[in-house]
This record gives sequence, C-alpha cells and structure tokens, in this order.
Amino acid sequence: MSNIRKYTKSTIIAALKEIRSRGWIKNRRNVHNDGAIGNTLEDLLGITENNLPLPNAAEWELKTQRRNTTTLLTLFHLEPSPRALHIADYLLENFGWPHKLAGTKYPEGEKSFRQTLSYRSPTSRGFFVDIDAENQRVVVSFNPSSIGDELSDWRASLPQYDEDYVPYWGFNDLYHKAGVKLGNCFYVIADVKEECGEYFYSYSDIMQLQGFSLDNFLRGITEGSILIDFDARTGHNHGTKFRIRQNAIPSLYKIVKNI
Repeated sequence: MSNIRKYTKSTIIAALKEIRSRGWIKNRRNVHNDGAIGNTLEDLLGITENNLPLPNAAEWELKTQRRNTTTLLTLFHLEPSPRALHIADYLLENFGWPHKLAGTKYPEGEKSFRQTLSYRSPTSRGFFVDIDAENQRVVVSFNPSSIGDELSDWRASLPQYDEDYVPYWGFNDLYHKAGVKLGNCFYVIADVKEECGEYFYSYSDIMQLQGFSLDNFLRGITEGSILIDFDARTGHNHGTKFRIRQNAIPSLYKIVKNI
C-alpha cells in the first residue's frame, strides 16, 4: 500500500493536465486496444486500477475512451436478481444455444448466452430491456414472436418464459452499485494515431463529473445510450455488464466540468 501514489483532487487534476501537455504518448502495453488507452494512463499516474486513491474525499473513478469509437464503455458489473436462483445460469441452460466453438475449443455440449440488450428493442432472439416503474425495477423481457425465422429450430426448443425467473435489477441496487462505483468520475477522451506499427495516445479532453443521478441513468436506458451485456457460456460466466455509448457518460451526472 505504501507504494501507491496518493492524490488530492487538485493534484490529480494537475497530473492529468501535465499528461495532456505532453501531447502524443507511446502505448505502454504489448497490445493496442481500448483497454490499453486506460492502462497507459494508469501507468502514467502510477495507479494500478481505475479507482483513484484520493484521501479524505469521496471515491473517484477514472474512465477513459478513444475518441469516435463505437466500442461501448463498461460502467460496472452486476448480476441480476433474484440472485439465489442464479438467473444467468438459468438463462444459459434454458435459453442458451450451441456455442460456435462447441466440439472444438470447448466440449460438444457447450452453450452460449451472449446478448447485448437495449430498451424495448428485441434482439433477433427476442430479448430486450424494459422499465417496471411500479415495482422499481429494470427487467429483462422476452418476446418469442420477435425471434428471427433463421432461428426457428432454436425457438421450437424453448420452454415458457417463467415469470419467477425473470431477471431484474432493483432501482435501489442499481443506485447503490453505481453510486459507489461511479459517484464521482474523471472522464478522459484520447486521440489515437499509429506510426510504423506503434500506437500513440493524446489525452486531449478531461472532464470532472460529480453527482451521479439515478434518474439520468434510467433515462439513459430508455434513450438507448445504456445497454446490458450478458456474456455467459457453459464453462464460464464473464459477468453481466451495464455499458454506455461514446460520449454519453457525462449525461449521468448533475455537475460536468471541463478541465
């Protein structure tokens, strides 16, 4: 713990400004992807994770994103309720489909349940997200009539969607998770260039975001900027993620300050 670099809010702002003033900075990782942009910034700041060690202050998160990317930014992981029923396992077992690598990389019977769900817009497999305001929940809904014709064999194999197993996230659970994880945030947008096979990042735009708003978060779901990813297979559940589109994260906060 003694080796962790400690910051105050003013010194982290000064450090981010200094990094921005350097201009193009070479990727410090062996691979180039959206994660490497954040990893390189963490290295420059001397931190090991994207939560910033600011003493005597509320928790701060560091989020980075490439400019003009179509890649979704992960906000947090949260498995759906009712957790005692292991809902992700239930969906995989009853509504999963053969994994494309079943019988090669994975065992013959390997199943997959990998879906990116948006508000009231069913995927080709019929799943979508809805808001149950009366019961204060974000729910996963299923409409079998929305299943594509090319998946008719899979549709014929499905059980009835059991109301006792409908996945959901209570508003209070979401507010607690997001409030702890995202209550305050520094959001940094990086430009990227390639020279002779090497990648360089310029951490151009820095925003200080404060006052996470559950109402704004729920509005992000209904407006389509926040989506929910299921990524499970028989051998491993990669976790259920709430993710957000490019440039939408400032809309979750009451106070947005450009640095």
